[in-house]
Amino acid sequence: MKTLVSMGMIVAAGLAIASTEASAKCVLAGGQATMVTLDLAKYMANAALKNSINAHGWSARGAVRMRCDTSSVGLPHCLARQKACG
Repeated sequence: MKTLVSMGMIVAAGLAIASTEASAKCVLAGGQATMVTLDLAKYMANAALKNSINAHGWSARGAVRMRCDTSSVGLPHCLARQKACG
């Protein structure tokens, strides 16, 4: 459930960026996840990133940057970012 809320927040943030910077052709898209294992958190963060890019009709550019840490509740949390252009 947390992952769905996180994905929704990323999409909402992406919409805010897209609407406030209409003249910008590229954005830094992101997706995040907090899961039970590190591998699962990486997988879900990457999936959230790709869903966000596809939902906006953007195309991905460059490499995905993944940053993971342990959240305040002791679970792995990962943030995936990638340049996306529309």
